[in-house]
Amino acid sequence: MTGIDLSGKTVLFLVTEDWYFRSHRLPLGRAARDAGARVVVAARMRADRAAIEAEGFTAIDIPFDRSGLDPVSDWGTLRAIVSAYRRVRPDIVHHVGLKPVLYGSLAARRAKVPVIVNAMAGMGFVFTAESGAARLLRAGVVPALRWLNGRRGTGVIVQNDDDRRLLTDIVGIDESRITIIRGSGVDISAFAPTPEPGGQPVAVCVSRMLWHKGIGELVEAARLLKARGVPLTVRLVGPTDANPASIPQADLDAFAAEGIVEVTGPTRDVAGAYAGAHIAVLPSYREGLPKSLLEAAACGRPMVATDVPGCREICLHHETGLLVPPRAPVALADALEELARDAALRARLGANARRLVVAELADTAVAAQTLDLYRRLLHKIEAAGATAG
Repeated sequence: MTGIDLSGKTVLFLVTEDWYFRSHRLPLGRAARDAGARVVVAARMRADRAAIEAEGFTAIDIPFDRSGLDPVSDWGTLRAIVSAYRRVRPDIVHHVGLKPVLYGSLAARRAKVPVIVNAMAGMGFVFTAESGAARLLRAGVVPALRWLNGRRGTGVIVQNDDDRRLLTDIVGIDESRITIIRGSGVDISAFAPTPEPGGQPVAVCVSRMLWHKGIGELVEAARLLKARGVPLTVRLVGPTDANPASIPQADLDAFAAEGIVEVTGPTRDVAGAYAGAHIAVLPSYREGLPKSLLEAAACGRPMVATDVPGCREICLHHETGLLVPPRAPVALADALEELARDAALRARLGANARRLVVAELADTAVAAQTLDLYRRLLHKIEAAGATAG
């Protein structure tokens, strides 16, 4: 499909969780496999291991702890990654997320992996939070990222131009090493438009339940809409997890008991979640290019999102959705009310969103761009080896 031949090569993906690989990187793994590569997935293996292995991929369990960056407690994780790399001897390692990038790059240096691809997906808690702990972590992470991404054979993927500038201007990574690939793509056949459901409009937020996803502001906006008498249901769909910014389940239960939002927990049927809603909403503080909004757009749903890196790549103001300032519950409520009361506007924005995804952001296009990066990095290493020889 991509025209790129990876026959005889081994590509190893390192992510924190098996479910994340399946939800965000499975099409890329399939593309590498179809190009002839042996595909290995290293992650904390749980319920999705069997599905990963059913694709013909090798699964390796890595004891990741996603609650933070702690070199002391994560020593076992690093050792497991080094052991896996030495055993598998991959030609390419593809790290996704901050912890896999840091620990995977260290392991790749020790195991002498020829090509390293570091995908910085959204910059995460360390770059978005302003707590003392986050600032302390940044002080150590920034020089580490600069050093780890300076090795020959290393390429960096970001999902938007704001993140590219952060890595060049703040972290100090050479711009020639950075490639912008917009998100992880979306399966435009699995996520397809459906008619709006009947009844009162529903705005659904499909996200991990994290404070920096703007869930607190969304709950406050829902309170304002209820006080105004706006006929709109706000629905929260997604899990809590070990992230330091995770919202305690007791808080989510209290929001639901207050009667201002519906809290449904996680789902594997994201397309169904959008089919049962009229509006997609994500008031995040920062993103790479959010998968949830890509999927909403593919389903033909208009969006309300914050005017921050990542969200504004897919939520184009008055074209595919409405943008509001971050941490601004009143503006968020106003935008949700506007879409709740205007079915024609919802239809126009949703149709535009679907067209944008089909034209530019399908998973096949993202996979082709990523495999081309693999090809270019392999060529550079092989050319350097030939010159040295």
